[in-house]
Parts: sequence; C-alpha cells; structure tokens
Amino acid sequence: MTRPADAPIGYFLTRAMLTTRTHVSAKLRPLGLTLPQYICMQMLRQNPGMSNAELARESFVTRQAMNTVLHDLEKADLVARPATAAAGRTLPARLTKRGEALLEEALPEVWAAEDEILGALSKEERHELKRLLSAAIDPCPQTDV
Repeated sequence: MTRPADAPIGYFLTRAMLTTRTHVSAKLRPLGLTLPQYICMQMLRQNPGMSNAELARESFVTRQAMNTVLHDLEKADLVARPATAAAGRTLPARLTKRGEALLEEALPEVWAAEDEILGALSKEERHELKRLLSAAIDPCPQTDV
C-alpha cells in the first residue's frame, strides 16, 4: 500500500496513534493493564490529586469513561480516592503503593513498544520527531494580524 508523503498530517498522526495503541496495549496486557488505565496512572504520577474531570479532559475521553477507568483502578487497589469530597463533588485521585509499583513495571514495556514502533529511526531522528510533535501540539503564541 502506498503512503503518499503529501497526505494530510492527520493521516500520519492517526496511523501513528493506532500503531502505538496496538503495540503498547499488547505490552500492557500481561500486566493486567489497559492503555487508558496506564495513561491515567501516568497522569496521576505526574499530578497527584487530579479529579475525574481533569483526568478525562487530559486523556480526551468522557468523564463517564474516565470514571470507569478510575473505578477499575480502585477495585485493583492501584488508585485511591476519598469516600467523600472535602469540598464540592471532586474526589482527588492518587496512586497507591501498589499502583506506583505496577507503573514502574509497566514503564519498560511501554519503552519497548516505542522501540518496536520507531525501530527504523536513529536516536537523533526519534528525538527530532518528538521535538517537532511537541512544537506542533503546544499552544502557539497569539500574534496580532
């Protein structure tokens, strides 16, 4: 199948996302994790205390979907949330010790999946790809026209 170099960037990003999802999911499956669970845990490691709504927004899923992910992680004792909200309805989530340990176990698997996906690229090309993608998705400064 031909992959035209002049195809819209969305084509390549979608293909990259689907390929990444497939490879990472396969690596996480033996650990009993799904990709959405891994993403949620990774976000909680970086920002403990995030709410369901914040996690959903950052993961590009609905609050209902994130609530299911959090509920499953709580049942597995990987994430903890208070039984009641201190203020309002927000139940801040945090990783448990078991969640931290499983995330540590998952990280090498995620890196291995990345190595499989980007195997044709040199270390420098991988770095440049990530730099370019980061530059493209970070908000651009507003300019007066």
